[in-house]
Amino acid sequence: MRTLRIGAGSGFAGDRIEPAVELAEHGGLRYLVFECLAERTIALAQLAKRRDPEGGYDSLLAARMRAVLPACRRQGIRIVTNMGAANPVAAARRVAEVARNLGLQGLRVAAVTGDDVTDRLRGTDAALDEGGTVAALGNRLVSANAYIGARPIQEALAAGAEVVVTGRVADPALFLGPLLHEFGWAEDDWTRLGRGTLVGHLLECAGQVTGGYFADPGRKEVPDLARLGFPLAEVSEDGTATITKVPGSGGRVTPATVKEQLLYEVHDPARYLQPDVAADFSGVRVEALGEDAVRVSGGDGAPRTGSLKVSVGCHEGWFGEGQISYAGPGALARGRLALEIVRERLRLIGHEAEELRFDLIGVDSILGPDAGSGADGAPAPREVRARVIGRCHSPEEAERIGHEVDSLYLNGPASGGGVVKSVREVIGIRSCLIPEADARPGLTWVEA
Repeated sequence: MRTLRIGAGSGFAGDRIEPAVELAEHGGLRYLVFECLAERTIALAQLAKRRDPEGGYDSLLAARMRAVLPACRRQGIRIVTNMGAANPVAAARRVAEVARNLGLQGLRVAAVTGDDVTDRLRGTDAALDEGGTVAALGNRLVSANAYIGARPIQEALAAGAEVVVTGRVADPALFLGPLLHEFGWAEDDWTRLGRGTLVGHLLECAGQVTGGYFADPGRKEVPDLARLGFPLAEVSEDGTATITKVPGSGGRVTPATVKEQLLYEVHDPARYLQPDVAADFSGVRVEALGEDAVRVSGGDGAPRTGSLKVSVGCHEGWFGEGQISYAGPGALARGRLALEIVRERLRLIGHEAEELRFDLIGVDSILGPDAGSGADGAPAPREVRARVIGRCHSPEEAERIGHEVDSLYLNGPASGGGVVKSVREVIGIRSCLIPEADARPGLTWVEA
């Protein structure tokens, strides 16, 4: 039975580049996939595109392409990535430019478009998941990007693309597209589509399945995390796969790491809804084949729903933030006093905020005030970081928060230091559903 090797070059926008180079040079791959988009990432990319019509794609696109294109061209490895974000056509042009600068003439790059449905949804009564409609967002609407499927990627590869750059597609579809192209699976072969989606889901977060997100010292040991290798899958024509990594790279691939990733972000394992298929992971079998090799089989699927999820980005105001540190005897008490002072100062100056938080990082900022050190006889920390953050309707109001924290330097309590302050726009994320036909994918070609 014919097999195909496909690797994960990244699992998020800020991921390391070296493991992708390792896969390109030593993974024996046919395809290298870079998954770099999250819900908020693409909304921020839309803002970047507004500021610069040639922007809006992943900031590490050129660096990643410079690192892997020579080895990929030499070994015939084709690249698929969603680093196009809000501007896949501009991203494709940038890839071609990098290729020309590397002397890689004739590289064929395809940009997959059609996921941006902002103009189509603006002003409509499409229902949002948290209530209300898209129309109710008014001018707060920043972006609306549909999760399209694997078929446009398959079409680009069939037409000879060496690099396929997409915007918002479903993460597993980045991997399913090459499998559809290579194995010729039918559009209604739900079992194989479900299994291909399973492979994509296991690979999409890169280092998570090789032990990165799995590692927990003293409980789940993972070796050589500083040299964590990214995963690859050897996939058979029937959709079964072996998950592994480059020999000698850091990390681990075990049934446990695979099972954790299998359940990651999956609400219903029996019905994982994707634009290509409703995947069924409930009957999946996971078995070790040897060191850092795990066989995955038994996935299934059912017909897709005919609807697409849309990630809707909207303006939610401005964050203003200030932080200051206290250390030594009494640090916890001084940190708490600092927060009380800022709280009262903001009241006195009539500060307006939709939300405010007052935290001691490392003490109560995640688990809440009842979990803080110094309670119930627990030893008090010798250093704390006080943090005040608020969401405001204007950047001017947001700036006042950091100013009040900065003022603690000379206005008490004693020995505060290391103040940082910032103001940044808040992008909220909503979602809705649209009919599949409302997204109209297309291809734009660029050649180096």
